[in-house]
Amino acid sequence: MRGTSRREDGLAAIEEAGIEAALADPERPGTVLDLVSDVAAVYWLLGFAGGSAENLEAIHGARLERLLERLVETPVRRFVYEASGSVDAAILERGSEIVRSAGERWRIPVTVAGPQTDIAKLGWELR
Repeated sequence: MRGTSRREDGLAAIEEAGIEAALADPERPGTVLDLVSDVAAVYWLLGFAGGSAENLEAIHGARLERLLERLVETPVRRFVYEASGSVDAAILERGSEIVRSAGERWRIPVTVAGPQTDIAKLGWELR
C-alpha cells in the first residue's frame, strides 16, 4: 500500500501508519501517474483538502479529469473518489460527475464515496 502527500512534512505521518510514503501533488497529475505502474486501486481522498478555491476546483475538476483519462493506460483497475468533506459541495459534485462519466466511458470500476461510506470497509477487491 502506498500513500501520498504533496508536502515533505506529510510523509512521516504516512510512514508511521505503516504505509509506503511517496511525494505526489494532485495539482500535477503526472506526479501521481509516476506512482501507479504497480497499483491496482487509486483512492482519491481529497474531500477534506485545503487550499484556494481555484486549487480545489482544479484537483476535483480539470486535474482529476486528466488523471482519469491517463489512468486508462495503466494497471489501475479501480478508482475511489471521496465525494464528501469540507470542500464545497458543488466542487465535490462536479468531481463525482467526472468520476462517474470516466467509469462509464472507459469501463473503469469507480466508487463515489459519500458521507455515509466507510472507505476502510470498501476493501481491496477489484470489481
